[in-house]
Amino acid sequence: MVTGGGTGIGRAAAVALARAGADVGIHFRRSEAGAESARREIEALGRRGLFLHGDLTVESEANSVVDRLAEAFGRLDIVFNNAGTPVRHAKIEQCPTELWRQVLDVNVTSAFFVTRRAIPHLRAGGHGSIINNLSLSLQTGGQGAGPYVAAKGALQGLTRSLARELAPHIRVNAIMPGVIETPHHEQFSTPEKLAEYRKQTAMGRNGQAVEVAEAVVFLASDAASFMTGALLDINGGRYLR
Repeated sequence: MVTGGGTGIGRAAAVALARAGADVGIHFRRSEAGAESARREIEALGRRGLFLHGDLTVESEANSVVDRLAEAFGRLDIVFNNAGTPVRHAKIEQCPTELWRQVLDVNVTSAFFVTRRAIPHLRAGGHGSIINNLSLSLQTGGQGAGPYVAAKGALQGLTRSLARELAPHIRVNAIMPGVIETPHHEQFSTPEKLAEYRKQTAMGRNGQAVEVAEAVVFLASDAASFMTGALLDINGGRYLR
């Protein structure tokens, strides 16, 4: 299951997982055309693609999305909690309470709802892999992105806590992408800012969604069988630590 699978990193991960042999449930809330495109590409690879529409910030809808996938496929092995967005930028002193709550719901509460519902299905198969999508902004901060950075920090803490709680049969890891040239960064960055990011990156360019997708496949696979609680940087050396 890939949440936010209709665009950007989510779409690329859905296709990459199918290429690696998985049937994929593609969750989307607004990006129906992208989800349909991903489904066609997945089915062209000989795997099953399943539409999963819903608002994951609503508990009943999140539960329904997970249950529909488990019923359709008969099992659930991998969850990529990718859905998330800053919604919009606002300096903290001008940040409306409603925006703060919305950003936390979209980025953390949704992952909590999905993960909680998925755990029994993952356990039923005797194993499982959960991957959470964080952000380089956890290391760099973000002007006007306080709620988003706080939300990603909470998701990092949840990743570490669940890694201990769910071991040894369910592994929980996270990726921390840098600047990836997707609709997300096109929405929240100007062309000038993206060019500036390229100059700040050791590899001299921004990343592509497919490069993050391959890291998701790795963490989902048996190649990462001794990894849990790990945080995988994918930033081209923009922030070396």
